[in-house]
Amino acid sequence: MREIPVLIKPGDADALAAGRHNDPFAVLGPHPDNGGLVLRSFQPHAAEVFVLAGGEPVAMNRVHPDGLFAVRLPASDVGRYRLRVICPEGTVEEIEDPYRFPPQLGPLDIHLLAEGTHMRLYQVLGAHLRTIDGVEGVLFSVWAPNAERVSVVGDFNSWDGRRHPMRLRHDAGVWELFLPGLAHGAIYKYEIVAHGGVMLPLKADPCGTWAERSPKTASKVWSQPKWEWSDTEWMQARQRHNDRYAPVSIYEVHLGSWRRNPGDGNRPLTYLEMADELVDYVSEMGFTHVEFLPVHEHPFGGSWGYQPVGLFAPTSRYGSPDDFRVLIERLHQRGIGVIIDWVSAHFPSDPHGLHWFDGTHLYEHQDPRLGVHRDWNTLIYNFGRTEVMNYLCANALYWLEEFHVDGLRVDAVASMLYLDYSRDPGDWLPNRFGGNENLEAIDFLRRMNQLVYAEHPGAVTIAEESTAWPMVSRPVHLGGLGFGFKWNMGWMHDTLDYFSKDPIHRRYHHDDLTFAQLYAYHENFVLPLSHDEVVHGKGSLIGRMPGDDWQRFANLRAYFGFMWMQPGKKLLFMGGEFAQEREWNVDSSLDWHLLDQPRHLGVSRLVRDLNRLYRSEPALHQLDNDQRGFAWIDCNDRDNSVLSWLRRGVDPHDCIIVVGSFTPVVREGYRIGVPESGFYREIMNTDSEWYGGANIHNNGGVEAEDIPWHGHAWSILLRLPPLSVSVFKRDG
Repeated sequence: MREIPVLIKPGDADALAAGRHNDPFAVLGPHPDNGGLVLRSFQPHAAEVFVLAGGEPVAMNRVHPDGLFAVRLPASDVGRYRLRVICPEGTVEEIEDPYRFPPQLGPLDIHLLAEGTHMRLYQVLGAHLRTIDGVEGVLFSVWAPNAERVSVVGDFNSWDGRRHPMRLRHDAGVWELFLPGLAHGAIYKYEIVAHGGVMLPLKADPCGTWAERSPKTASKVWSQPKWEWSDTEWMQARQRHNDRYAPVSIYEVHLGSWRRNPGDGNRPLTYLEMADELVDYVSEMGFTHVEFLPVHEHPFGGSWGYQPVGLFAPTSRYGSPDDFRVLIERLHQRGIGVIIDWVSAHFPSDPHGLHWFDGTHLYEHQDPRLGVHRDWNTLIYNFGRTEVMNYLCANALYWLEEFHVDGLRVDAVASMLYLDYSRDPGDWLPNRFGGNENLEAIDFLRRMNQLVYAEHPGAVTIAEESTAWPMVSRPVHLGGLGFGFKWNMGWMHDTLDYFSKDPIHRRYHHDDLTFAQLYAYHENFVLPLSHDEVVHGKGSLIGRMPGDDWQRFANLRAYFGFMWMQPGKKLLFMGGEFAQEREWNVDSSLDWHLLDQPRHLGVSRLVRDLNRLYRSEPALHQLDNDQRGFAWIDCNDRDNSVLSWLRRGVDPHDCIIVVGSFTPVVREGYRIGVPESGFYREIMNTDSEWYGGANIHNNGGVEAEDIPWHGHAWSILLRLPPLSVSVFKRDG
């Protein structure tokens, strides 16, 4: 121990051995010393350590009993050296010394990270394969500005945080370390010592792009070659597929419970299996887009993905990141867009996640009146911190760029906009003007939307926003939040409530079907029948329809007909398209056997045909979000519970007539006004026997009569089936 004062200061030696040194690069590796070099290495598992610098191996001196080795060498003898580590059991390992490599993050990256404007931070933070000075390894970087020490730990160092402490780049609060020899698949976490020497639970990488399969929680190095995409045709054309004038019919899917493999322990399908089965199914059913419930890595499957820990990692439950790319690519090749649910409102308090990340409230607010989500017992991002806003905005771009995702459906926007959301008086803090608006969250949402549309003009953002907040789907430069679309939650609640009622009472609730037209064009709306409507004791859609079996199915068919013929883009959660009877269960497959029953098969046929009709008829989609595309023919026949309306395309002569009759009786000789003379062909009837109905129809169509009605010069006399929607188009 006599050499300790010469080769290392006792305080440094003790701090390194105890894992308390916050500047390991100031001690470890090669350092000039009186014209020569002192080389130090901490190898607590070693019996002996030798320096290999081209000549004979040079033995290092043990200068601390816990495994700190050092040696003085002539400067000319040390260039690109390696270390030979001999363990007590006699095993020998030759390694590169991580502490001989200079800082790796460049000044521009550090500047942008410090400024909170690094929109591609995922390219520098996290774990990345690098070749430095001819040596292959992994560069780790993590933001933890208030930590006293951060180390990379894993199987490669026996999870010993003393072995690989990182270098702090003070200007940005980022710690970095290049670990030679690590490669694709290495499992790791960060060991963080907070202020005062407090050891935190091991943390997963906030920018990790791959993770262990749940319930394990470590990050994994993803270093496969860059993906060569084969969806160029889709990417070049996707702007028109996501446009307000395009048909958008979204099939909402939870990957783990869409379909399972009963022959293999009832496990969920993998991304690759979904790339075959789901893609074929969605294409056959005529949906234009798929929306996946959150695919971010999440610890608790029962959260459906809405409590994510790894925002940059597709969940490994179903395969690798490239497997997920295959699924997206296959959908694109079949002309189907991909939307993912994106959770920026909150995150869970799991100890390996973002909570108390560096021993401070780094990502979340310190005050629970701002930082704790009462409904879900989760934590709310501090949107006012530039680095946090940067983290979230960069993540939005990441999914669009690295996975070719076409859209982000942003979850729980209302909870972000209001400081008093779901809070009792006294349990929230007003903004600087005394109001309940979350000004920082508003700024974040606007910034995120501006970036998405500027960087990826073909992409789209959709807000799940349940209040009357104005201009959610209007451009930022006009004072809006900048989303492309907004879910119409009011329409969903009103119409589902209406169709759940016994038809005998519907005359008293007629306005539930008409009220939405008073505000339908204030936003670019999506009409959603989402997963939220078939959980928590609500039952299934078919389970909420009144009457006997025949009436229940007729009601559901009429509801779908009403929805598809109304203005607004469409969204339907999986299972609804074939009248799933049971409430959705995240832990089991949909009941696909129901398609063997004629009534369920009929509903499936109807949804498929509604999608095809919606896509093929410009009048049903071009002006979904424009007042010019809709007009009531008669919205006041509440006594008969009948509604009639017309839809128009950009060409005003492109016109569709729709009649809904929502009681279980046949109505003969029902006259409605039409805008022009001619033959009106019946192009859809939800009561068709093909769909499981009674097959009451109008013999293919009716000729308009020169009888003024409903303010039109012409009219048609119809036979209305019970609990139905009938659709007509003028020939010529």
